[in-house]
Amino acid sequence: MHVLVTGGDGFIGRYLCTELDERGHDVTALSRDPDPNVLPASAEIVSGDVTDPATLEGAFDGVDVVVNLVALSPLFIPKGGNEMHERIHLQGTENVVEAAEDAGVDRIVQMSALGADPEGATHYIRAKGRAETVVRESDVEWVIVRPSVVFGEGGEFVGFTKKLTPPLLAPLPGGGKTRFQPIWVTDLAPMLADCAVDDDRASETYELGGPEKLTLKQIAKLVRGRVAVVPVPMVLAGVGLSIGGAIPGFPMGKDQYQSLRFDNTTGDNDVEAFGVDPDELLTLGAYLSPE
Repeated sequence: MHVLVTGGDGFIGRYLCTELDERGHDVTALSRDPDPNVLPASAEIVSGDVTDPATLEGAFDGVDVVVNLVALSPLFIPKGGNEMHERIHLQGTENVVEAAEDAGVDRIVQMSALGADPEGATHYIRAKGRAETVVRESDVEWVIVRPSVVFGEGGEFVGFTKKLTPPLLAPLPGGGKTRFQPIWVTDLAPMLADCAVDDDRASETYELGGPEKLTLKQIAKLVRGRVAVVPVPMVLAGVGLSIGGAIPGFPMGKDQYQSLRFDNTTGDNDVEAFGVDPDELLTLGAYLSPE
């Protein structure tokens, strides 16, 4: 099977491309400025920008499945402002879907996010929700994957936590009660590969998380070790982050504050649909402090 991965040399993409290659599939990795050093030697590498349809011409020819991983992090203010979420996640998905339809691609696997909602509280969540609608209403068979935060080598989540929680004394919005369900990228990649190649995955939406639901306070202690958490009322945190977001170079703003008001956890963890026992997945603590 020929699988094209948009964002193929990104954090999750490089693990997925390796997984698909090891299974014997033909892999094409598409990105704006591909890095061949992080991809399997046998992978085809294509330059393309999902926000520019002209750069996608021909890239989807002969492809059976597209896995759309191009994304901006919800953890930081993107360059160009939060409006970039709509450009990348919504308009980019529209261009990917159109290219897939024109090329006769059989399936699209769309990387979405927990809580994706066209009417959601943040630019990121709204754009992800609207992109899901585009995929579901397309003429191409689809699978949607909604993971919690993903950690691993090359990921941003641990670095984000460090920025949010200074050593020794960490003022956390709401006392760090927001819950996450971190999943290791090496555990996630095989599930994404299954979504791409298994016949019985069509028209399914999977919410995927790791083995533990951890508060931001717990995560901060795992990342920083001994740290005293100082609760900051959510109202004050919202004012502080909103003001900070107006300062050039400040990494977080109003959207990031809004995202900390809601848990990032699954209702029913769908990893079991892939024959995986949640308790066998790698915990964040084990990743940070391997024996």
